Amino acid sequence: MYDSVLYPGAEHYTDSSVLLIVPRRLEHTEKIDLIFWFHGWRNNIDTAAEFYKLTRQFIASRRNAVLVLAETTRNAPDSYGGKLEQPAMFKSLVNDVMNELKKNGIASKESKPSNILIAGHSGAFRVIAYILQNGQVAVQEVFLFDALYGQVDKFLSWLNEDQSHHFIHWFTNLGGGTDEMSEIMMLQLKEQHTDFVLTEESVITKKIIKNNRILFVHSPREHNVIINDPDDFQLLLENSFTLRPYPKELNNVKVN
Repeated sequence: MYDSVLYPGAEHYTDSSVLLIVPRRLEHTEKIDLIFWFHGWRNNIDTAAEFYKLTRQFIASRRNAVLVLAETTRNAPDSYGGKLEQPAMFKSLVNDVMNELKKNGIASKESKPSNILIAGHSGAFRVIAYILQNGQVAVQEVFLFDALYGQVDKFLSWLNEDQSHHFIHWFTNLGGGTDEMSEIMMLQLKEQHTDFVLTEESVITKKIIKNNRILFVHSPREHNVIINDPDDFQLLLENSFTLRPYPKELNNVKVN
């Protein structure tokens, strides 16, 4: 129930669809980088991919990786991540993705997942935080778009696990609390003597992204318009700490 409206389980909480966006000529290597995107409230994997132009931005970034959109709560005002919040379920999802790539001849039988980057918008913060805590898979980078509404302890624990972990929160003053939660997280980082940088969207550069492990970017724009036009998801992918550029001209094919 939300605002006196019932969201039935069968319609909103049972969809296990996964959308894979694969460069047509993905370089076959023994290790494949994976980018996971999780959507926010009142969305699904198809509407999120279209509205935020995620496929276009991913292909334009020329990363030699696969973009994965996994369904959580579908078309409902809820941040619940379903079974992906449970121990080892993200590990199972990664294995399923790799098996699908192998079955379709996109990856070789010997291929294994390599660097993993998780990104998301708005209500995606919850499933991402639980994946970091319970997923049982190493995650190297997290990019949040106006999505820090809570679970700060889980993000901090992940950051403290490994000094190479890369975290970016691109936030607004119009997200209903993401600015306040960013201030809370930055205060806790100060208290534990962990370096971070807070900058404005108007002055962001590739150098700032590349040179800061923990970065907060404040935007004057609204909650739903900070991902594309300009293409900020593409910008962050291009300046990832771990993802490799694709050496050839990119095309894409959608695998359901």
